[in-house]
Amino acid sequence: MSATLIYCYDPMCSWCWGFKPTWKALQKALEPSIESGELSINTMLGGLAVDSNDPMPTQMQTMLQGTWERIANQLGTEFNFDFWTLCQPRRSTYPACRACFVARDHNLESDMLQAIQEAYYLKAKNPSDIDTLSHCAEHIGLNPIEFQKAMQHTKDQGLLEKEINSARNLELNSFPSLAVLKGDKLVHIPLDYTDINSMLNNIKAAI
Repeated sequence: MSATLIYCYDPMCSWCWGFKPTWKALQKALEPSIESGELSINTMLGGLAVDSNDPMPTQMQTMLQGTWERIANQLGTEFNFDFWTLCQPRRSTYPACRACFVARDHNLESDMLQAIQEAYYLKAKNPSDIDTLSHCAEHIGLNPIEFQKAMQHTKDQGLLEKEINSARNLELNSFPSLAVLKGDKLVHIPLDYTDINSMLNNIKAAI
């Protein structure tokens, strides 16, 4: 019986951005298990913050800037702090999650995630805005008009919310999260942001 490694993330989660290099290295190390058919990798979207047009409260902006600083200091992750003065932050990550959901249908989910993270963390663009997401879509080769139609369809049908509920049912409540599902057995994998070895050993034990 093959197993599935689930990676639950939110494109606007700063810890997911910090985890990115280690996650790429972990996937590389798991390639033999994937090629043998022993393991597959599935992504799930976490949905940190629901749709909102309200400005982010100043206290939360300060808290999140502190988180960025902590991640930069601990992991060496690059952040462009101009975001906090150039943009009007909103506590709304569902649009960015939907963009990755839409891109998945074109096998471009990882490309969309990369485009959103670079726009947000490096270029000080706001992924809560559809214009930013449309530019990301165009950047990875999607038609921006068709992309916006697909975004609206995804929102109207509540498709993202269904995935988020599925993630919650698997107790994937923080982001990033890793878990191995084999049959009806789910094993949560503790994260290490700097070293893949403990995660690799736990995944291999679970499969």
